[in-house]
Amino acid sequence: MPRDGTITRKAIMDAAQGLILETGYSAASVDAVIGRAGITKGAFFYHFKSKAELALALVQRDAEADAAHLQNVLDRAEALSRDPLQQLLICIGLYEEETAKLTAPYPGCLYASFIYESQLFDDATMQVVREVFSHWTARIGAKLEAVLRLYPPRLPVELRTLAEMSLALAEGAFILSKVQRDASPLAAQWRHYRNYLELLFSPQLPSPSGDSATEAKRDKLDVAVPAQ
Repeated sequence: MPRDGTITRKAIMDAAQGLILETGYSAASVDAVIGRAGITKGAFFYHFKSKAELALALVQRDAEADAAHLQNVLDRAEALSRDPLQQLLICIGLYEEETAKLTAPYPGCLYASFIYESQLFDDATMQVVREVFSHWTARIGAKLEAVLRLYPPRLPVELRTLAEMSLALAEGAFILSKVQRDASPLAAQWRHYRNYLELLFSPQLPSPSGDSATEAKRDKLDVAVPAQ
């Protein structure tokens, strides 16, 4: 059977990520990664020149996967509705639905692990982490901006921090899940965020401005909301 280097590389990365989430980056030694992956030291250094190079590869892999997943969720939401508020609520609801299926506490967040030990990483690695957070904030922020054009909020809001709230919520829920040894905080926090956005922007509540022009703009949208 031919040797497939991609299988070994993935085994190394999966072993390293598991160890980092369990013990932290500094405690996840190369020898520990080699032991968990079941490979030789030569195989490790064939794929990665150093632990730092492995760290960069790990965060790049997660960044690409998370960006693709967010795009998929947004695409699904946009296919279900043309209304920006419904798209946003569906998007958050899909994350809630996904995390509600967890049967064990979420293992943690690689980005958070790297941030806690940021002094151990070079700028290239930490720049990937910063870009991940910026990308998420920009995509959710763009949705919020579209919502704001049609739905005046019932309380003053700042779009960037409202978008960043979802990041703070998710990272906090990761911690709660591990501390409480319970998978439920993730879905619960997504649900609260979705409810907050609905209360903040919902057209079903009386508009504080009574703006009939805004109502007319909403009526022009052809909305297909999925059945509850």
